[in-house]
Amino acid sequence: MKKIVKLEGLCCANCAAKIEEEVKKLNGVESASLSFMTQRLTMEVLEEKVDEIMEAARKTAYKIEPEAEFKVLR
Repeated sequence: MKKIVKLEGLCCANCAAKIEEEVKKLNGVESASLSFMTQRLTMEVLEEKVDEIMEAARKTAYKIEPEAEFKVLR
């Protein structure tokens, strides 16, 4: 299942790379890509773990970039 999240307020490409790297490690994430330019995190996740993965991704993003706003687009 494809999920797209807007991460408004990313301060640098390094933070985006760290978030992407950590999200890729989450159980149930098949792929993840975070573009600093568009501030969009696109993930392919297992459908049965969507809620669990989204919460873990939110926590990961806030740990690395506490000022970013995490908005699920779809």
